Amino acid sequence: MNQSRLPPNNIAVIGAGMAGVSCARTLVQAGHKVTLLEKSRGVGGRMATRETPFGTFDHGAQYFTVRDPRFARALATVPGVCKAWSANTIQVLDEHGQIGTSSAPTAETHWVPTPGMNALLKRWAQPLLDQHCIELETRVTRLDRDVVHPNQWQLHTEAKDGAQHVFSGFDAVLLAIPAEQARLLLETSPKADALSRQIDRVDAAPCWTLMLAFPQAVQPGLTTLGPQWNAARSTHHRIAWLARESSKPGRTSVERWTVQASAAWSQEHLQDDSARVQAKLLKAFAEVTGIHAEPAHIESHRWLHAQTTQPLGKSHLWDANTGLGVCGDWCLGQRVENAFVSGLELALAIV
Repeated sequence: MNQSRLPPNNIAVIGAGMAGVSCARTLVQAGHKVTLLEKSRGVGGRMATRETPFGTFDHGAQYFTVRDPRFARALATVPGVCKAWSANTIQVLDEHGQIGTSSAPTAETHWVPTPGMNALLKRWAQPLLDQHCIELETRVTRLDRDVVHPNQWQLHTEAKDGAQHVFSGFDAVLLAIPAEQARLLLETSPKADALSRQIDRVDAAPCWTLMLAFPQAVQPGLTTLGPQWNAARSTHHRIAWLARESSKPGRTSVERWTVQASAAWSQEHLQDDSARVQAKLLKAFAEVTGIHAEPAHIESHRWLHAQTTQPLGKSHLWDANTGLGVCGDWCLGQRVENAFVSGLELALAIV
């Protein structure tokens, strides 16, 4: 990509997940004016936390590891927010819930923000909120050249209530959203063909997530139900991952489980209604864990772009001539740290 243009100073970042917040806060720290637009009601993206009467569920990313020193330095700016999760030995289960011969110990610490996965991005985004730089519940539907200033960009948006608005005057627009969403949005502008074509090769798998609460386990002499492990990968055809939410630091003690379906099963049942998905995954959960109690709370969530299967192969894309860029975990892989590095390096390419 051509790098000849001067760095822009009024920048729109679309998507307030890890990549978007990482990118936006870096640009603001470098002195740029930033507007961060997010279609949901809060920041976090797949570092998501669901609030329920029985406690929280991390129904997206379950934890993160730290390998890049830049990520470590960024985490040091919010001391005490992230805690080590003791589930460092993740069991590997067969189809029948039996522990396999290759449980997966790791020397890497598994970190979780407290009191939920979204807490880290809430803290990092707070200065942006204080400066009124974030537009929540604002879905970007189209990008065009600015009518008044053709060298700048304008964004057509739709609010949750259907109200439409145009944000204008941007020197650059950076997309920190799933690859498929970025590609479709870029296709709304003929100036974005080059970026859109590069994203074509990226692929991601969906994931159905099940959330279960068993408050009956909180009583004298009974602290947990089922297995004594707190996290496991599973070869069950329906389930890929299970985690006892109440085992994570800073969480309430009510027995809660997050269950993530396998990519293949999620794709096969992508259009199923939530009640059917819940019934099938609950049955599989009982088979794997031996927990046959009726949950007091059951909920599901469908992630359309959960797990990168074919990454872009570079940390970001930035076209200085058009002022368009993209970032996200899918550029490098699927880890939380991939998203951080992607957003950071896109911002650094601009500043």
